[in-house]
Amino acid sequence: MKVPSIKNTVQKTLDLFKVDETEIAELLESVRSNLPTTEALLIGKPQAGKSSIVRGLTGVGEEIVGKGFRPHTEHTQRYSYPSEELPLLIFTDTVGLGDVTKNTDEIIVELTTELDIENKRARILILTIKINDFATDSLKTIAENLRKKYSQIPCLLVVTSLHELYPDLNETQHPEYPPSFSEIERAFTEIKDTFQGLFDRAILIDFTLEEDGFNPVFYGLENLRDSLAELLPSAEAKTIHQLLDETVNSELGNLYKDVARRYILAFSIMAATVSAVPLPFATMPVLTALEVTMVGMLGQLYGQTISVSQAGGIISAIAGGFLAKAIGRELIKFIPGFGAVVAASWAGAYTWALGEGACAYFGDIIGGKKPNPDKIKEVMKNAFKNAKQQLNTK
Repeated sequence: MKVPSIKNTVQKTLDLFKVDETEIAELLESVRSNLPTTEALLIGKPQAGKSSIVRGLTGVGEEIVGKGFRPHTEHTQRYSYPSEELPLLIFTDTVGLGDVTKNTDEIIVELTTELDIENKRARILILTIKINDFATDSLKTIAENLRKKYSQIPCLLVVTSLHELYPDLNETQHPEYPPSFSEIERAFTEIKDTFQGLFDRAILIDFTLEEDGFNPVFYGLENLRDSLAELLPSAEAKTIHQLLDETVNSELGNLYKDVARRYILAFSIMAATVSAVPLPFATMPVLTALEVTMVGMLGQLYGQTISVSQAGGIISAIAGGFLAKAIGRELIKFIPGFGAVVAASWAGAYTWALGEGACAYFGDIIGGKKPNPDKIKEVMKNAFKNAKQQLNTK
């Protein structure tokens, strides 16, 4: 292909960042309908560790998880990660369990009404119980009703707060997983017996806050990840593993110093997913919609409220020569088989780099400085290189 044609295509791609909000909404709807989204219905009393499970699976902080939950129905709240527009994980949390003023039958009706709605999402029920809580009659009643009507939906029994039964209550170093304390084994066995026939798998976890001093903070996270993957369809299981991959998270710890990078990871996974189609340029508008959404969300995390068109302008300003390379990778899709894999890998790395560049951009703004194009370019270059290395090892 001639150079002028590539330049023209670059300009056309730049123009994609100027699409109106209606076009963006249509593109996002197309992406959303094809994402490997998991909907987890969290059922348990307050303080049973439901929010901790959300923190463990998303990697975001307590404050963001708390603010992220929104009223959904009278007895449920919902949190979508990384965003409402493009969720990879949707958590629905039951509220009011264990409260004598709440009607368990009403909660059951709400949950069954929700589960009766047909959608393409993979669903899983997560029953959450503290290791030392045996007043679980209302929870068992709900589980029995849901199991009877929705036996096809897998159910994971998660027993939490293990440290409350440690022989030494001052101990903050968790033992090798799984714990072998007799107190925990007896309690776990009793809980499993109580809920016999109502779950597909049962696990132990102890997720705490950093300030609590326990090490590790997310004790049993790998087992939770693997249990979810075992119970979910393959596409959703793969997404869970990517979000919690130790190698990637280690790299994130070095490259990205705040919670914004968790969202960058999620959007990078989505970009790689939607780019794996064998049609040249077909994914460019979709990637644009993804990236506009990501930049807008990162702006919010940095305290900046920006419109769709403003997000597109920021991308145009900071992307620089990366767009030409993006198009070059799209052309590789003409090669049967191999091209789509390369393009998907590139799209994930490019989105990662763009997110890091956006963080540098917004960081300068909140610091009262004018964004430095050379600094942002260098940040993107380094982030892209590291992301490509990570993705190419998968």
